[in-house]
Amino acid sequence: MRRTRHPAPAGPLHGIPVILKDQMDAKGMPTTLGSVIFKDYFPDRDAFVTTKLREAGAILLAKATLGELGGGDTHGTLFGSTRNPYDLERTAGGSSGGPGAAVSANFAAIAVGQEGYASIRRPSGWNCVVGMRPSAGVVSRAGTWGGGPGRGGSLGPMTRTVTDLAKLLDVMTGYDAEDPVTAYGVGRLPASFAASLDAGALQGARIGIIREVMAPNSEPDSDDFAQVGCVFDRAMADLAAAGAVIVDPIVIPDMCELLAKRAGDGGSAEFDEWMTRSANPPFASQAEMMEHPVYAQVMERRRMRGVRAASPDAHYAYLRAREQLMNNLMKVMADNQLDAIVHKTVEHTATLISEGVNPPYVNMKGAPHLNTFLWDVPSLSVPAGFTASGLPVGITFLGRPFSDPDMVKFAYAYEQATHHRVPPASTPPLS
Repeated sequence: MRRTRHPAPAGPLHGIPVILKDQMDAKGMPTTLGSVIFKDYFPDRDAFVTTKLREAGAILLAKATLGELGGGDTHGTLFGSTRNPYDLERTAGGSSGGPGAAVSANFAAIAVGQEGYASIRRPSGWNCVVGMRPSAGVVSRAGTWGGGPGRGGSLGPMTRTVTDLAKLLDVMTGYDAEDPVTAYGVGRLPASFAASLDAGALQGARIGIIREVMAPNSEPDSDDFAQVGCVFDRAMADLAAAGAVIVDPIVIPDMCELLAKRAGDGGSAEFDEWMTRSANPPFASQAEMMEHPVYAQVMERRRMRGVRAASPDAHYAYLRAREQLMNNLMKVMADNQLDAIVHKTVEHTATLISEGVNPPYVNMKGAPHLNTFLWDVPSLSVPAGFTASGLPVGITFLGRPFSDPDMVKFAYAYEQATHHRVPPASTPPLS
């Protein structure tokens, strides 16, 4: 129980401990990006969301590490690898693996992650927590590596329950002149996401199911993939039992062919947008940062894992593919009168750390990125149970742009109907 000597709480998160992904700025705390490149960097300004959390009365307990420089599963030169609390030999995922593991292990009540690929949802699914990437324009990215001026990155809540997620989201949202994308959210956000918590929301809701394998590195013939599939099948039965009308499967035309054209999300403009907020940045430019010898090592590991730089032609083809896939998705939802789409949060279980830091350098295995390919659609991962091997699995609710309150209410109704989350045995409650 929270106690205070003041006559009233300081805000809706009064006294609640929160973990921040070490990719967003908080004055008085370092922003290291999990890398020795930034180990001594202390920003002199809060990120927009950090300010909102302070004003709401939250206690900024700590930063949690991430996939180095905001990419991939949570391995880095500064803090090593983050362990999954359900199997300490496995990764917590990433790149928001630190916040995901911290919340799952009860190190804090709530956390803020960041997603540019599947960086909130993958660690949410693998750590048995709830995580959301909101529609572009719902949450400001100002003061975050990988934030503006593009639309690909997003901050989002990571919590143990959908109720906590909704309450945290209520604090995080709002217009920010420093992030012009939030202008798209003006007049389109609910007065309260917490008001969307309706345990009966799935009754009569039309839910389309994606069965097609989306992740380019998934192995559909593997036992691991099959175990996740068994949990997913049970989750679809859970949805039907909760009253949803299941449309199974839906087929989005050319989905995987278009997803394969992804290229060139980041760039120097995003680096400059973040770095120039500080009066004393550690690097004058992205080019200077890239000259650091550790940077080349990090990029070489990513190349081994299949990540490639994009040419201008490839980036243009990506933009065209994104527009086409968005049209295809919206048409399928309209033709089938869908309220939401559901797919596997990750198509495999958490990777062994030994396979991530050594050859074959397995990274982001089985991670669908439909939402971050399209940018404007919200998606929310919620625990769906455990495999026969005892590893967590999540399902993701995905909707139309700015249907964020609907995703919250559907996830809440599913959570309340199933109560699949079980705390990890490796971190028992404090006595």
